[in-house]
Amino acid sequence: MRTLIQNVTALTLDAEDRLLPGVELALEDQRILAVGQAPPDFAPDEVIDGRELVALPAFFNAHCHAPMTLERGWAEDLPFERWLNEKIWVAESALEAEDVAWGAALAAAEMIRSGSVGFADHYFWMDRVAEVVAESGMKALLAWCHFGIGDDQEVGGVPFEDTVAFVEAWDGAAGGRIHTALGPHSPYMTPTDVLRRCVAEAERLGVGAHFHLSESSEQVRRSLERHGLTPPAYVAGLGLLDLPRPTLVAHCNAATAEDQALLAAKGVYVAHAPKTYQKLGMEMPPLPEMLARGVRLALATDGPASNSDFNMLELLRLVGLHWKGALLAPEILPRTQLLRMATQAPAAALGFPESGVLAPGRPADLLLLDTTAPHWIPRHDLAAGVVYTAHPGDVAYVWCDGRLLYRKGEFLTLDIERIRWEAERRAFRMVGQPMSSLRAYTG
Repeated sequence: MRTLIQNVTALTLDAEDRLLPGVELALEDQRILAVGQAPPDFAPDEVIDGRELVALPAFFNAHCHAPMTLERGWAEDLPFERWLNEKIWVAESALEAEDVAWGAALAAAEMIRSGSVGFADHYFWMDRVAEVVAESGMKALLAWCHFGIGDDQEVGGVPFEDTVAFVEAWDGAAGGRIHTALGPHSPYMTPTDVLRRCVAEAERLGVGAHFHLSESSEQVRRSLERHGLTPPAYVAGLGLLDLPRPTLVAHCNAATAEDQALLAAKGVYVAHAPKTYQKLGMEMPPLPEMLARGVRLALATDGPASNSDFNMLELLRLVGLHWKGALLAPEILPRTQLLRMATQAPAAALGFPESGVLAPGRPADLLLLDTTAPHWIPRHDLAAGVVYTAHPGDVAYVWCDGRLLYRKGEFLTLDIERIRWEAERRAFRMVGQPMSSLRAYTG
């Protein structure tokens, strides 16, 4: 497939942060062929008028629980411990594999609609999520969450061996658009022997791991009591930060200065989900300090039961506004740095390090934003417009690996009406029957 986008403004996010007005973008198969002017002999299958549109790299989401769309609005105005124990882990006692499939499909549609083409998912029945990724045309890093505290406390009673079999079966699937990882829940829930098994299997299969880490000061305190180590130091001692592929951890809200230095030295990617922290009243990770120490930070929505949606555009401004205000420092986190945290950094965390730049030879993972709405005018600074004024409704086109997934309100790979009907029906079925918590969070 060959596509020519004419007269478009390209926000490249290349090393020079070039903004190129009125250029051509030529896409050939899975790659960007040209940025500026298409070759004279380029014969496109489709030509798109890019006037008043801005092209930029598509977004990647560094950590979520996609099928939790079914729990959106189910657990509101609760602190973290009650949110888990009284709502989330209760609802998931009624979860079925088919629920996961339709919940993930709803998430895929929402992500595509708001300009995201890739996500790191950490949930259950990940083979069903993988099927959705393959069908939708998206990219993903998929980890089947495992607690390791008894099959009776796992969703669906799935044993550890099945989660490993998933990693082996699906890694590299969908033409390389799917990567897999081991998915222990966390060092505060998963026993030491199971974490060691995760390390052994990751090394055998040549993959990484994706899990929750240091979400609160209470977790750090209890880790020091149990192990004499902070959570990052504890998992480092087990080998979880030295796997064949980079480790991806979520949150690190209470990471100490020593923890941050360790994470940076090990090349760990840390998913930062600010809306969840704000909504659940959690500690905000010290993002400026972590960046200064060289930690690889990537923006993430987390699950829609805590974040409510998959809007990466909203996260850009949440992060920027929070830290500019909290530190009384309007110059920190400039707009292109924020954009890289939603594009290049999470793409690399998922195992797609070439994505996140509009340049010849790079993957054709991009979106076009319509800049004609009143909130865009005047268009003094398009990068600022993307970060501080753009809405998901401005997304006009979305490509992943050169395949057009979304065009002006039309989903090209997903049956959105069927997805909406199935997801809502299953959500109400799940929470409308007798439920009991599978396990208890104690920190």
